[in-house]
Amino acid sequence: MYSFMLIQAKMIMEILESIDEAVHVIDHQGFTVYYNGLAAKHDGLNIQEVLGKHLLEVFPSLTEHSSTLLRVVKTGKPIYHLPQSYKNKRGMQIDTINTTVPIFDKGEIIGAVEIAKDYSKLKLLSNKLIDLQGKVKRKNMSPNEVLGARYTLEDIITINKHFLKVLEQGMKVAKSTSTVLIYGETGTGKELFVQAIHSASPRKHAAFIAQNCGALPETLLESILFGTVKGSYTGAVDRAGLFELAHGGTLFLDEINSMPIELQTRLLRVLEDGMVRRIGSTKAFQVDVRVIVAMNKPPEECLKDKELRADLFYRLNVSSLSIPPLRERKEDIPILIKYYIDRYNQTLEKDVSNINDELMKSLTEYIWPGNVRELKHMIEHCMNMVDGHEIMFEHMPVYFQHTPKEVTHSESIKPLRQVLEETEKNLITEALKLSSGNVKKASQLLQIPRQTLQYKIQKLLKNDLV
Repeated sequence: MYSFMLIQAKMIMEILESIDEAVHVIDHQGFTVYYNGLAAKHDGLNIQEVLGKHLLEVFPSLTEHSSTLLRVVKTGKPIYHLPQSYKNKRGMQIDTINTTVPIFDKGEIIGAVEIAKDYSKLKLLSNKLIDLQGKVKRKNMSPNEVLGARYTLEDIITINKHFLKVLEQGMKVAKSTSTVLIYGETGTGKELFVQAIHSASPRKHAAFIAQNCGALPETLLESILFGTVKGSYTGAVDRAGLFELAHGGTLFLDEINSMPIELQTRLLRVLEDGMVRRIGSTKAFQVDVRVIVAMNKPPEECLKDKELRADLFYRLNVSSLSIPPLRERKEDIPILIKYYIDRYNQTLEKDVSNINDELMKSLTEYIWPGNVRELKHMIEHCMNMVDGHEIMFEHMPVYFQHTPKEVTHSESIKPLRQVLEETEKNLITEALKLSSGNVKKASQLLQIPRQTLQYKIQKLLKNDLV
């Protein structure tokens, strides 16, 4: 029993060291009892400099009030999602989102644990982009020339009747200022379509700004959208938000269903009255921005799963367009393949003129879970592998060569939902195996946000699929 408890304790320590969040635990007197490697990296310290010492001894700039850990030990009340911006001992700027909760034993507080998610690099990149967009706007340059829309409806390749009708509808809504909601699976080309709508609109010479709402902390996304004033929180500076920078133009919000519900409420108010107020400011001002949103899940599912406020959905759903997945526009597959072969012939200096007939048949019958993006990357892989004039099976990515026959051929067709679920399960299982169970590394292999992978794993476990 004793050895089993030691094994359990060791496993817990290994887990706490492997996660990509900083963990700091103190006892009821304020002495550190656990401090993982990532927390030490954040603070520019060594673990031994902190472990066993009182919090105020190691961090003299803190007080009993300003320290969230000491405050939680004193009050017994948790603090959720608190943004913190500070310079560590080595002078590095660190931005985190902290959650601090008390630890109870038989009704008495015995300590507190703080978990901090570092988003310094993400915030730095976002701020640089916002600053660059602001400079472009101040110099009266066309954002389209530097950062904005590069595509038009002519850049969308299709001969599919349904998709052609959707493009025709896109041309019609482009002429108005109404909000537009676009649904399409991952990889179908939603942003390309949105850029094309902007380029065909009366706002084509004004700013086009895109922002993905997924995998961003609520406070960071809020500051990106609405801007900040100096002193609104620790480390905040005067900075315009995307609504200000997109004034007169178009703001595209992708994965809108990933936006936190509370932030959706604020977005709804802006859509209703056009008034924007920076975080920490008492002044509001009018903006003229056309908002286009997109999601990669059906809207009805987002509403059912409470990922999207119903009142926001009805406000956004003035014009609704749905991009068909590639498996529903198979006649486009050969012309898309030719298009990408021609493109990579130029960039890779190749002379590929043909693709094996049997391979073309398999590609046409493949279900394309990653849609046009998957096709593009697959052809790029083949073009890197091929030496002659014809692409063969041997030039295809390994995962395609090993795809079960029922996925690539139509002789034995399973229900589409079942095939998609099985394919997703197999890819997730393989990625977790290759990464030895490390979710962060697995998400990088699958090229999806870690939070998305965690959600999918939980869903698979819930449905007894793994």
